[in-house]
Amino acid sequence: MALIKSISGIRGTIGGMPGESLSPVDIVKFTAAFGTWLQKKHGKESIKVVVGRDARRSGNMVNTLVITSLRSLGINVTDLGMATTPTVELAVTGTHSDGGIIITASHNPSEWNALKLLNEDGEFLSSDDGSKVLELAAAECFNFVSDDYTGSLEYDDSWGKKHIDQILGLNLVAAKEIKASRFTVAIDCINSVGGIIVPQLLKALGVAEIIELNTTPDGNFAHKPEPLPENLKDISELVAIKKADVGFVVDPDVDRLAIICEDGSMFGEEFTLVAVSDYILKYTNGSTVSNLSSTRALKDVAAKYGCKHYSSPVGEVHVVEEMKKRNSVVGGEGNGGVIYPELHYGRDALAGIALFLSHLAKSNMKCSSLRKLYPQYVIAKKKIALSPDTEFCKIVNAVKNHFHDHLVDERDGLWIEDQNGWVQIRKSNTEPIMRIYAEGRTNDEADHLADSVIAIVKNL
Repeated sequence: MALIKSISGIRGTIGGMPGESLSPVDIVKFTAAFGTWLQKKHGKESIKVVVGRDARRSGNMVNTLVITSLRSLGINVTDLGMATTPTVELAVTGTHSDGGIIITASHNPSEWNALKLLNEDGEFLSSDDGSKVLELAAAECFNFVSDDYTGSLEYDDSWGKKHIDQILGLNLVAAKEIKASRFTVAIDCINSVGGIIVPQLLKALGVAEIIELNTTPDGNFAHKPEPLPENLKDISELVAIKKADVGFVVDPDVDRLAIICEDGSMFGEEFTLVAVSDYILKYTNGSTVSNLSSTRALKDVAAKYGCKHYSSPVGEVHVVEEMKKRNSVVGGEGNGGVIYPELHYGRDALAGIALFLSHLAKSNMKCSSLRKLYPQYVIAKKKIALSPDTEFCKIVNAVKNHFHDHLVDERDGLWIEDQNGWVQIRKSNTEPIMRIYAEGRTNDEADHLADSVIAIVKNL
């Protein structure tokens, strides 16, 4: 059993003891803390909150607890039902609500669930705001109302269509060219909310044929939900066998996008953002942002257009903060998360699909040929389990001493520039592990750099 409390919300396995997993007690406590924080922040009693969830089997139970807890504080709730993370983000601002809660554990396995917390801008909480919510939860400082003042409940399942309409309205979404290309597109939606909205988006874009895999939104994940190559063998084979032009894979809450080339090869999750940014920069001048764990290929693409590239610590909230600071036209993370401010400041796989198909249609190239346009960097992504008594600062100091003559960045764990790439170590905010990411020009270079760090840690 596991329970992880962070500034962005609370995440854990379902069942078990309170305080040790995501139990009903913890769901109520953290929901009440968030609602109380909203009331204090806005200084008013009439608070509105949007709630949406992915298709996990535990989602309905968690949803009921969340909504009841908010209403018990006198907060009015709009329930979107099953909805993607970016859809909920858009609905918060679209309904002029004061905040939002997305019930999803994103890429975590099906036994996990989580509460992702949004402010009135439909964005994840800042570090300061998230810390205040955690403090309120620890103090259990809540004031529930009598039944005379219970908050209202409204059901609104219209935001999926509104989300699609807003994507179709983007200047760079070339629906006419997409339709003329008569694309055959295969999709894997891991039996979550993507199975509802991704086919709807593709039909709206004029895709000629859609080949569906795992699109029944029943929460019975057909494979591990993180869109990594080892989890996507079925969709890769399907794309090649059915001679599809491209394959798209989304995670359970549809904020990450992986792409499969027409020959069944992986486009590379790191290169989802690179390709979409290349398309955007071709028509829009401006800077780009990605986190320190993302490929340097985005920096190369930005330089091709004479544009600046900036980095940020890992985490959507940090990327968004840097994007606003730099007035960036596109940004995101190398996990397939595309953030396009023209639509909203949130990772959005649906926007990524529409922009990538526009890029593919206008390029008149096969997907695999398009991929070859970009730098051939390789990232090794490894991890080490951490025990509760692990002192991460000792690991950082040992690694930094080993690379004492290298350029370092300590904004997020430890990032070190190497002659042919870079390596980063950081504690996960969502799992009891340390991540080691390393980039090089080849698999051997990246693996060697990552393994050298792992050896240092094991020697401790």
